[in-house]
Amino acid sequence: MPIYKAPTRDTRFIVNEVVRVADYTHLAGFENATQDMTDAVIEEAGRFVSEVVAPLNRVGDIEGCTRHPDASVTTPTGFKEAYRQYVEGGWPTLVGPEAFGGQGLPHVIGFVMEEYMCSANHAFAMYPGLANGAISAILSKGSPEQQAKYLPKMVSGEWLGTMNLTEPHCGTDLGLIRTRAEPQADGSYAITGTKIFISAGDHDLTENIIHLVLAKTPGAPESSKGISLFIVPKFLVNDDGSLGAKNAVSVGSIEHKMGIHGNATCVMNYEDAKGWIVGEENKGLAAMFVMMNAARLGVGIQGLGQAEAAYQNSVLYAQERRQGRALTGPAEPDQKADPLFVHPDVRRMLMDAKAFTEGMRAFSGWGGLLVDLSHKAATAEERQEADDLISLLTPVIKGYGTDRGYQTATDMQQIWGGHGYIAESGMEQFVRDARIAMIYEGANGVQAMDLVGRKLPMNGGRAVQAFFKLVDDECASAADSGDAVALVAERLGKANGELKAATMWFLQHDMTDRNALGAGAYAYMTLMGIVSLGLMWLKMAKVAAAALAAGTDDTLFYEAKLVTAKHFALRSIPQAGALRREIEAGGETVMALPVEAFATA
Repeated sequence: MPIYKAPTRDTRFIVNEVVRVADYTHLAGFENATQDMTDAVIEEAGRFVSEVVAPLNRVGDIEGCTRHPDASVTTPTGFKEAYRQYVEGGWPTLVGPEAFGGQGLPHVIGFVMEEYMCSANHAFAMYPGLANGAISAILSKGSPEQQAKYLPKMVSGEWLGTMNLTEPHCGTDLGLIRTRAEPQADGSYAITGTKIFISAGDHDLTENIIHLVLAKTPGAPESSKGISLFIVPKFLVNDDGSLGAKNAVSVGSIEHKMGIHGNATCVMNYEDAKGWIVGEENKGLAAMFVMMNAARLGVGIQGLGQAEAAYQNSVLYAQERRQGRALTGPAEPDQKADPLFVHPDVRRMLMDAKAFTEGMRAFSGWGGLLVDLSHKAATAEERQEADDLISLLTPVIKGYGTDRGYQTATDMQQIWGGHGYIAESGMEQFVRDARIAMIYEGANGVQAMDLVGRKLPMNGGRAVQAFFKLVDDECASAADSGDAVALVAERLGKANGELKAATMWFLQHDMTDRNALGAGAYAYMTLMGIVSLGLMWLKMAKVAAAALAAGTDDTLFYEAKLVTAKHFALRSIPQAGALRREIEAGGETVMALPVEAFATA
């Protein structure tokens, strides 16, 4: 039976010493984010998730969700009770707006809970995770009446929400959607169409579900410029807030999937369902992107969550499983074999996993801070810089975070050998569950194209130039922090140089060879991911070196940080040069062959 224990010690290190949330308590929204408060939230979140949510991960995978003859859906055994405890504990309100009953804590703290939930039970975490995105969209684009009607019960967790984009014939190319919205005399719209792959499309966790649905009104342009967004509740909501009649929306089927079996991924049928437009007509894609950007950050955290859970179980297995002898001679001569931990190749995979999970935890924590500062920083200039950076880095957090999360899960399965391929170990579930994160909320190739095609040239390259400067400044300030820190800074500085060169190459070829842009985009996203985690490791190494120099009761923890930072600098950052050369190879060989040349028979 797989185990999971929330990494609260490392989280407190990120929140208190690296991101330093308490330094911002003078800003609106941070007033309650004192260290005592955030430590208490972290510890209680870790306890709740480890004890209540994690034990249901295997149950959800085996049982899955059930669609009944009346088209209703029930979740696996224990999910409904766990969700009730989640709501009673106030967890849905953590970062919700205070005006609608939320606690208004910084997103940094919300991201902590998201990570823990995703590690413990990815499928369960998706139910409230999608609702957070729906709340963001209604908060950003909904009318005051819509906000008052739906947000209080969504923020409290009494109602959940979904996003309905994909249709059988279109995924990324949303301009092809066929779902129609016919205006009605009462100001509502009749929504008709079929949506697929709808996470948490129906369930028994809450009494109502607020669907956000993309559709086209009569005469709308047949492109993405003709899309509108609509609120379509499962049950209509009366003026007094009570529930009315069941809306004309139903579940056609539950998808049979590779993983995340505990989440109801549904085919949704809308048959003249009653809906209300959110924001302006034909401006729905902009409204939906508010939700999607929030979801993409959450999906990047899912990559971290799966990697962390798999890593914890492989550390335990490597301590207990005995196979072979150490290359330097028996480590435990009184035993018939040594633990797996003595083998360098096992250590390599564990160290790579440790470097990724701890680096990605810092990266997501910093990302959460940037989200907050983009709204709450003291000056317009600071808000702009934070918004530029998080806009630039969102596809990197999603794309690189889920790529490396999946790779880490498979590496951890590898440590278990044949036992990792057997279902009882739980390792193959981590791999299966992690795979979806690379696909949904915009496949990672789409994230890469968003990064190089939209985010790099945005505002004349202002965001990427700010990122370059941030990395350079961090490297320059490392001179007096010791040899280990200096090593990380030196390697990171070179990698940042590779990233700058790759960026310049893209800018030079942007209009003359668009295929070169597309062919190199994925390598560029990976390169920026490596530099981003390198930046996090440099920050963490500086903190660790200072703690050791000042004297600490937790020497092992801080020494491990320095060693892991050095490991990332020596074994991951050097990939930057190869990625730059891959980018500069252009698109010639990628695009050269005719379609017929790909035939295999």
